[in-house]
Amino acid sequence: MKLSELAKLINASVVGNGDADITGVNTLDDAGPGDVSFLANPRYTDRLRTTKAGAICVTPDVKLPGRSLLVSTDPYHSFTLAMVELVGQRKHPHQGVHPRAFVDPAASVGEGSILYPNVYVGPRAKVGRDCILYPGVVVYDDCVIGDRVIIHANTVIGQDGFGFATHAGVHHKTPMAGIVVIEDDVEIGSNCTVERATIGQTLIERGTKMSDIIAIGHGCKIGKHCLIVSQTGIAGSTTLGDHVVLAGQVGLAGHLKIGNMVKIGAQSGVMEDIPDKSVVLGSPAQPIGDARRTYIAMMQLPEILKRLKAIERSLPETEVQS
Repeated sequence: MKLSELAKLINASVVGNGDADITGVNTLDDAGPGDVSFLANPRYTDRLRTTKAGAICVTPDVKLPGRSLLVSTDPYHSFTLAMVELVGQRKHPHQGVHPRAFVDPAASVGEGSILYPNVYVGPRAKVGRDCILYPGVVVYDDCVIGDRVIIHANTVIGQDGFGFATHAGVHHKTPMAGIVVIEDDVEIGSNCTVERATIGQTLIERGTKMSDIIAIGHGCKIGKHCLIVSQTGIAGSTTLGDHVVLAGQVGLAGHLKIGNMVKIGAQSGVMEDIPDKSVVLGSPAQPIGDARRTYIAMMQLPEILKRLKAIERSLPETEVQS
Protein backbone atom coordinates (compact mmCIF):
# COMPACT_ATOMS: atom_id res chain seq x y z
CA MET A 1 0.00 0.00 0.00
CA LYS A 2 1.26 3.48 -0.82
CA LEU A 3 1.84 5.74 2.16
CA SER A 4 -0.52 8.34 0.70
CA GLU A 5 -3.29 5.72 0.45
CA LEU A 6 -2.78 4.65 4.05
CA ALA A 7 -2.85 8.28 5.20
CA LYS A 8 -6.34 8.74 3.74
CA LEU A 9 -7.60 5.62 5.50
CA ILE A 10 -6.34 6.72 8.91
CA ASN A 11 -7.16 10.43 8.54
CA ALA A 12 -3.54 11.61 8.70
CA SER A 13 -1.50 13.89 6.45
CA VAL A 14 1.75 12.88 4.79
CA VAL A 15 5.04 14.70 5.18
CA GLY A 16 7.66 13.18 2.90
CA ASN A 17 7.40 10.46 0.27
CA GLY A 18 3.75 9.58 -0.22
CA ASP A 19 4.67 6.95 -2.84
CA ALA A 20 6.62 4.82 -0.36
CA ASP A 21 5.40 1.21 -0.14
CA ILE A 22 4.12 0.26 3.33
CA THR A 23 3.53 -3.39 4.16
CA GLY A 24 3.57 -3.70 7.95
CA VAL A 25 3.83 -2.13 11.40
CA ASN A 26 6.46 -2.33 14.13
CA THR A 27 8.11 -0.55 17.04
CA LEU A 28 10.57 2.28 16.50
CA ASP A 29 13.44 -0.03 17.47
CA ASP A 30 12.46 -2.96 15.24
CA ALA A 31 10.77 -1.29 12.25
CA GLY A 32 12.19 -1.59 8.76
CA PRO A 33 11.75 0.50 5.58
CA GLY A 34 8.36 -1.05 4.83
CA ASP A 35 6.93 -0.52 8.33
CA VAL A 36 4.90 2.18 10.01
CA SER A 37 5.73 3.03 13.63
CA PHE A 38 4.61 5.76 16.03
CA LEU A 39 5.74 8.24 18.66
CA ALA A 40 3.19 8.93 21.39
CA ASN A 41 5.47 9.38 24.41
CA PRO A 42 8.03 12.24 24.37
CA ARG A 43 10.53 10.16 26.35
CA TYR A 44 11.19 8.11 23.20
CA THR A 45 11.92 11.11 20.97
CA ASP A 46 15.62 10.20 20.72
CA ARG A 47 14.68 6.97 18.92
CA LEU A 48 13.39 8.98 15.96
CA ARG A 49 16.99 9.57 14.94
CA THR A 50 17.89 5.87 14.82
CA THR A 51 14.69 4.14 13.69
CA LYS A 52 14.61 2.57 10.23
CA ALA A 53 10.83 2.86 9.94
CA GLY A 54 9.47 3.79 6.53
CA ALA A 55 6.98 6.18 8.15
CA ILE A 56 6.23 7.37 11.67
CA CYS A 57 2.91 8.53 13.15
CA VAL A 58 3.60 11.79 15.01
CA THR A 59 1.93 14.96 16.27
CA PRO A 60 2.09 18.18 14.18
CA ASP A 61 4.88 19.65 16.34
CA VAL A 62 7.37 16.91 15.44
CA LYS A 63 9.82 17.92 12.70
CA LEU A 64 12.09 15.28 11.21
CA PRO A 65 13.73 16.42 7.96
CA GLY A 66 14.31 13.69 5.45
CA ARG A 67 11.85 11.24 7.01
CA SER A 68 8.32 10.32 5.98
CA LEU A 69 5.71 11.16 8.60
CA LEU A 70 2.01 10.51 9.16
CA VAL A 71 0.84 13.58 11.03
CA SER A 72 -2.25 13.66 13.26
CA THR A 73 -3.32 15.01 16.65
CA ASP A 74 -3.44 11.45 18.08
CA PRO A 75 -0.57 9.38 16.63
CA TYR A 76 -1.31 6.24 18.66
CA HIS A 77 -4.88 6.19 17.38
CA SER A 78 -3.59 6.68 13.86
CA PHE A 79 -1.15 3.81 14.36
CA THR A 80 -3.98 1.61 15.64
CA LEU A 81 -6.02 2.36 12.53
CA ALA A 82 -2.94 1.57 10.41
CA MET A 83 -2.64 -1.79 12.16
CA VAL A 84 -6.25 -2.57 11.33
CA GLU A 85 -5.63 -1.79 7.66
CA LEU A 86 -2.28 -3.57 7.35
CA VAL A 87 -2.57 -6.46 9.80
CA GLY A 88 -6.26 -6.83 10.59
CA GLN A 89 -7.87 -8.23 13.69
CA ARG A 90 -7.16 -11.67 15.15
CA LYS A 91 -8.06 -14.57 12.86
CA HIS A 92 -10.14 -17.17 14.71
CA PRO A 93 -9.66 -20.89 14.02
CA HIS A 94 -13.40 -21.46 13.71
CA GLN A 95 -16.68 -19.59 13.39
CA GLY A 96 -19.78 -19.79 15.55
CA VAL A 97 -20.13 -22.01 18.61
CA HIS A 98 -17.39 -24.63 18.88
CA PRO A 99 -18.69 -28.19 19.40
CA ARG A 100 -16.91 -28.37 22.74
CA ALA A 101 -18.61 -25.21 24.05
CA PHE A 102 -21.82 -25.69 26.04
CA VAL A 103 -24.79 -23.42 25.51
CA ASP A 104 -27.84 -24.28 27.58
CA PRO A 105 -30.95 -24.92 25.46
CA ALA A 106 -32.68 -22.03 27.25
CA ALA A 107 -29.80 -19.60 26.49
CA SER A 108 -29.32 -17.60 23.30
CA VAL A 109 -26.25 -16.63 21.28
CA GLY A 110 -26.44 -13.88 18.66
CA GLU A 111 -25.45 -14.12 15.02
CA GLY A 112 -21.75 -13.77 14.29
CA SER A 113 -20.59 -14.61 17.82
CA ILE A 114 -17.65 -16.98 18.33
CA LEU A 115 -17.52 -19.27 21.36
CA TYR A 116 -14.28 -21.18 21.92
CA PRO A 117 -13.99 -24.67 23.46
CA ASN A 118 -14.97 -25.04 27.12
CA VAL A 119 -17.14 -21.92 27.15
CA TYR A 120 -20.25 -22.35 29.30
CA VAL A 121 -23.41 -20.28 28.81
CA GLY A 122 -26.00 -21.04 31.46
CA PRO A 123 -29.79 -21.22 31.43
CA ARG A 124 -31.60 -18.15 30.10
CA ALA A 125 -28.33 -16.26 29.60
CA LYS A 126 -28.09 -14.06 26.52
CA VAL A 127 -25.00 -13.42 24.43
CA GLY A 128 -25.37 -10.72 21.78
CA ARG A 129 -24.18 -10.43 18.19
CA ASP A 130 -20.53 -10.54 17.07
CA CYS A 131 -19.18 -11.41 20.52
CA ILE A 132 -16.01 -13.41 21.19
CA LEU A 133 -15.83 -15.68 24.25
CA TYR A 134 -12.42 -17.32 24.63
CA PRO A 135 -11.74 -20.74 26.23
CA GLY A 136 -13.03 -21.29 29.73
CA VAL A 137 -15.38 -18.29 29.89
CA VAL A 138 -18.39 -18.94 32.11
CA VAL A 139 -21.63 -16.98 31.83
CA TYR A 140 -23.97 -17.90 34.67
CA ASP A 141 -27.73 -18.21 34.35
CA ASP A 142 -29.83 -15.17 33.35
CA CYS A 143 -26.86 -12.88 32.71
CA VAL A 144 -26.96 -10.60 29.67
CA ILE A 145 -24.04 -9.90 27.32
CA GLY A 146 -24.46 -7.14 24.71
CA ASP A 147 -23.16 -6.93 21.15
CA ARG A 148 -19.47 -6.95 20.13
CA VAL A 149 -18.35 -7.93 23.62
CA ILE A 150 -14.97 -9.67 23.98
CA ILE A 151 -14.34 -11.83 27.06
CA HIS A 152 -10.94 -13.46 27.42
CA ALA A 153 -10.05 -16.87 28.80
CA ASN A 154 -11.25 -18.14 32.18
CA THR A 155 -13.31 -15.10 33.11
CA VAL A 156 -16.52 -15.67 35.07
CA ILE A 157 -19.64 -13.57 34.63
CA GLY A 158 -22.38 -13.84 37.22
CA GLN A 159 -20.93 -15.84 40.09
CA ASP A 160 -22.46 -15.29 43.52
CA GLY A 161 -21.45 -12.10 45.26
CA PHE A 162 -19.52 -12.14 48.51
CA GLY A 163 -22.58 -11.52 50.66
CA PHE A 164 -23.12 -12.94 54.11
CA ALA A 165 -25.25 -11.97 57.08
CA THR A 166 -23.31 -12.59 60.29
CA HIS A 167 -25.54 -13.61 63.20
CA ALA A 168 -24.34 -14.95 66.53
CA GLY A 169 -20.88 -15.45 65.09
CA VAL A 170 -22.07 -17.47 62.10
CA HIS A 171 -21.90 -16.22 58.47
CA HIS A 172 -25.18 -16.95 56.69
CA LYS A 173 -25.11 -16.87 52.89
CA THR A 174 -27.24 -14.12 51.33
CA PRO A 175 -29.13 -15.35 48.24
CA MET A 176 -27.95 -13.70 45.05
CA ALA A 177 -31.17 -13.13 43.09
CA GLY A 178 -29.80 -10.52 40.69
CA ILE A 179 -27.88 -10.76 37.42
CA VAL A 180 -24.98 -9.22 35.50
CA VAL A 181 -25.60 -6.99 32.47
CA ILE A 182 -22.68 -6.17 30.17
CA GLU A 183 -23.48 -3.60 27.50
CA ASP A 184 -22.15 -3.30 23.94
CA ASP A 185 -18.47 -2.99 22.99
CA VAL A 186 -17.07 -4.00 26.39
CA GLU A 187 -13.83 -5.99 26.56
CA ILE A 188 -12.88 -8.01 29.65
CA GLY A 189 -9.47 -9.62 30.13
CA SER A 190 -8.52 -13.06 31.42
CA ASN A 191 -9.25 -14.40 34.91
CA CYS A 192 -11.70 -11.66 35.86
CA THR A 193 -14.84 -12.09 37.95
CA VAL A 194 -18.01 -10.03 37.77
CA GLU A 195 -20.37 -10.92 40.60
CA ARG A 196 -24.12 -11.02 40.15
CA ALA A 197 -26.17 -8.57 42.20
CA THR A 198 -27.97 -9.52 45.39
CA ILE A 199 -31.06 -7.84 43.95
CA GLY A 200 -31.25 -6.10 40.57
CA GLN A 201 -28.10 -6.07 38.44
CA THR A 202 -24.38 -5.57 38.36
CA LEU A 203 -23.86 -3.34 35.34
CA ILE A 204 -20.89 -2.68 33.05
CA GLU A 205 -21.86 0.02 30.59
CA ARG A 206 -20.88 0.26 26.95
CA GLY A 207 -17.34 0.79 25.79
CA THR A 208 -15.60 -0.05 29.07
CA LYS A 209 -12.34 -2.00 28.82
CA MET A 210 -10.94 -4.21 31.59
CA SER A 211 -7.53 -5.88 31.80
CA ASP A 212 -6.75 -9.16 33.61
CA ILE A 213 -7.35 -10.42 37.17
CA ILE A 214 -10.02 -7.89 38.13
CA ALA A 215 -12.84 -8.44 40.61
CA ILE A 216 -16.10 -6.48 40.31
CA GLY A 217 -18.28 -6.87 43.39
CA HIS A 218 -22.00 -7.53 43.49
CA GLY A 219 -24.29 -4.63 42.66
CA CYS A 220 -21.56 -2.41 41.20
CA LYS A 221 -22.23 -0.06 38.32
CA ILE A 222 -19.30 0.65 36.01
CA GLY A 223 -19.92 3.62 33.71
CA LYS A 224 -19.29 4.11 30.00
CA HIS A 225 -15.80 3.97 28.45
CA CYS A 226 -13.92 3.28 31.68
CA LEU A 227 -10.41 1.78 31.70
CA ILE A 228 -9.65 -0.68 34.52
CA VAL A 229 -6.12 -2.08 34.78
CA SER A 230 -4.97 -5.44 36.14
CA GLN A 231 -5.42 -6.58 39.75
CA THR A 232 -8.02 -3.96 40.59
CA GLY A 233 -10.70 -4.90 43.11
CA ILE A 234 -14.02 -3.07 43.47
CA ALA A 235 -16.18 -3.93 46.46
CA GLY A 236 -19.93 -4.30 46.19
CA SER A 237 -22.42 -1.53 45.39
CA THR A 238 -19.77 0.95 44.25
CA THR A 239 -20.62 3.17 41.29
CA LEU A 240 -18.11 4.46 38.74
CA GLY A 241 -18.99 7.35 36.44
CA ASP A 242 -18.05 7.58 32.77
CA HIS A 243 -14.45 7.67 31.49
CA VAL A 244 -12.96 6.63 34.84
CA VAL A 245 -9.38 5.28 34.80
CA LEU A 246 -8.26 2.85 37.53
CA ALA A 247 -4.56 1.99 37.35
CA GLY A 248 -3.08 -1.34 38.45
CA GLN A 249 -3.88 -2.78 41.90
CA VAL A 250 -6.38 -0.09 42.84
CA GLY A 251 -8.77 -1.10 45.62
CA LEU A 252 -12.18 0.54 46.09
CA ALA A 253 -14.23 0.05 49.24
CA GLY A 254 -17.92 -0.72 48.91
CA HIS A 255 -20.87 1.66 48.48
CA LEU A 256 -18.71 4.47 47.05
CA LYS A 257 -19.49 6.91 44.27
CA ILE A 258 -16.60 7.69 41.91
CA GLY A 259 -17.36 10.65 39.63
CA ASN A 260 -16.98 11.08 35.90
CA MET A 261 -13.47 11.32 34.41
CA VAL A 262 -11.75 10.43 37.67
CA LYS A 263 -8.19 9.03 37.50
CA ILE A 264 -6.88 6.85 40.34
CA GLY A 265 -3.16 6.01 40.45
CA ALA A 266 -1.65 2.56 40.85
CA GLN A 267 -1.95 0.77 44.23
CA SER A 268 -4.30 3.40 45.60
CA GLY A 269 -6.79 2.50 48.31
CA VAL A 270 -10.04 4.46 48.07
CA MET A 271 -12.29 4.71 51.13
CA GLU A 272 -14.39 7.78 50.29
CA ASP A 273 -16.41 9.18 47.40
CA ILE A 274 -14.41 11.05 44.74
CA PRO A 275 -15.89 14.01 42.82
CA ASP A 276 -15.80 14.44 39.04
CA LYS A 277 -12.46 14.98 37.25
CA SER A 278 -10.34 14.32 40.33
CA VAL A 279 -6.89 12.74 40.10
CA VAL A 280 -5.93 10.84 43.24
CA LEU A 281 -3.10 8.63 44.44
CA GLY A 282 -2.02 6.77 47.54
CA SER A 283 -3.48 4.67 50.33
CA PRO A 284 -5.61 6.19 51.60
CA ALA A 285 -6.09 8.00 48.30
CA GLN A 286 -5.66 11.78 48.27
CA PRO A 287 -5.39 14.48 45.60
CA ILE A 288 -2.32 13.77 43.52
CA GLY A 289 -0.57 17.04 44.45
CA ASP A 290 -0.91 16.25 48.16
CA ALA A 291 0.18 12.67 47.55
CA ARG A 292 3.36 13.76 45.79
CA ARG A 293 4.26 16.12 48.60
CA THR A 294 3.62 13.34 51.12
CA TYR A 295 5.91 10.92 49.27
CA ILE A 296 8.65 13.54 48.95
CA ALA A 297 8.43 14.18 52.70
CA MET A 298 8.60 10.44 53.43
CA MET A 299 11.75 10.12 51.34
CA GLN A 300 13.35 12.86 53.45
CA LEU A 301 12.50 11.17 56.77
CA PRO A 302 15.83 9.25 57.16
CA GLU A 303 17.82 12.48 56.76
CA ILE A 304 15.44 14.37 59.08
CA LEU A 305 15.79 11.61 61.69
CA LYS A 306 19.58 11.72 61.37
CA ARG A 307 19.59 15.50 61.91
CA LEU A 308 17.21 15.19 64.87
CA LYS A 309 19.50 12.66 66.57
CA ALA A 310 22.45 14.97 66.00
CA ILE A 311 20.55 17.83 67.64
CA GLU A 312 19.65 15.60 70.61
CA ARG A 313 23.29 14.62 71.07
CA SER A 314 24.29 18.30 71.15
CA LEU A 315 21.86 19.17 73.92
CA PRO A 316 22.60 18.84 77.65
CA GLU A 317 21.24 15.54 79.03
CA THR A 318 18.72 17.36 81.25
CA GLU A 319 17.17 19.16 78.24
CA VAL A 320 16.90 15.92 76.25
CA GLN A 321 15.13 14.15 79.16
CA SER A 322 12.69 17.03 79.64
